[in-house]
Amino acid sequence: MKDQVYLSDVVTLKLCEETCNGCGMCIKVCPHEVFELSFKKAHIVRKDSCMECGACELNCPVQAIKVNSGVGCAAGIINGILKNSEPTCGCSDGKSNCC
Repeated sequence: MKDQVYLSDVVTLKLCEETCNGCGMCIKVCPHEVFELSFKKAHIVRKDSCMECGACELNCPVQAIKVNSGVGCAAGIINGILKNSEPTCGCSDGKSNCC
């Protein structure tokens, strides 16, 4: 799903490459191929493809990744599924800046 892009420059994803130990867990768990491994470190290569699910942060053994999960489109879709309702991220209220 490399080509999936949400909104440009709004993702909260951060990676501390100095802290990264190059284990590759972020690459294994990311559904949108946001990360790549080179020179024994992870690098963010498709930041705008991040859906802020939080899998990378939860699986990083050295806490090198931070993302504000539970916001944006991914949260809207997941909450819709959990509540058995239409997926919504709050865009209809005019206050939210997402999909």
